[in-house]
Amino acid sequence: MSNNYQKWTFLIILSLIWGSSFILIKKGLVGLTPIELGALRVIFSGLFLFAFGYRTIKTIERDKWKWLIISGFLGTFFPAFLFAVAETEVDSAVASILNSLVPLNTILIGAAIFKIISTKRQLVGVIIGFLGTALLIANGAKLNPHQNYLYAGFVILATIMYAFNVNIIKKHLQEVKPMAIAVGNFAAIIVPAILILLFTDFFTKTIYNKETFSLSIFYVVILSLFGTALAKVLFNKLVQIATPVFASSVTYLMTLVAVLWGFMDGEKISFMQFVGAIIILLGVYLANKKTK
Repeated sequence: MSNNYQKWTFLIILSLIWGSSFILIKKGLVGLTPIELGALRVIFSGLFLFAFGYRTIKTIERDKWKWLIISGFLGTFFPAFLFAVAETEVDSAVASILNSLVPLNTILIGAAIFKIISTKRQLVGVIIGFLGTALLIANGAKLNPHQNYLYAGFVILATIMYAFNVNIIKKHLQEVKPMAIAVGNFAAIIVPAILILLFTDFFTKTIYNKETFSLSIFYVVILSLFGTALAKVLFNKLVQIATPVFASSVTYLMTLVAVLWGFMDGEKISFMQFVGAIIILLGVYLANKKTK
């Protein structure tokens, strides 16, 4: 299978998986707190990966562990909690649209930190993307006055972390196997996640609705197995066979999937929010368009 065919296949699969993650987070929050959900997501994902890929740890060179640890916290640990907290106030569809800022942040961080030169068109695309974000948040606050749209900041912070992670994988972990990267990531973050869960009342709280609680756990298990464990391995491979910006472009397609799920779940999206989403995607397109 050629790299070109592979990267588009991975892009589509990841779009479907990650596009469904936002609604799974929303459903999981019905019976769990954001901190519990984030911790459980990391723990379940780590257990899945260790069960199938623990042998790959032996292939990791010592000098790669520093970057694996940083990648684990920026690419998985902190975003797992940030998205869960954000979706207590912001609709899952809106969170997914804001997540499309990842490619723009990848370009900015690539230029500022990793010395990857950006063109003028890319900078224009970044500016347009952020204007679309401002429009989306402003109109979302009007459409849903009961929601605190300051929580959108948690999603934006997560996109910055994702952008750092993409560049780190491409520059420092290019030679490490995708499964080894994922296992190494979770070897670093699963213990902190367990400690955080122990400091919640997850094991001691009174459960008034066992069916709701069980469903929430089920949604988190599905989210962990597919949206985190499997997706991490596929994404690591995608970053290695494609450019960082192409890999982060998964956020374009997954947004469509997530918005569809949100619409089916009764979430409202205003016309101006739709315009804001189009502006963001336009900015992303300009930032990623190749020079002739």
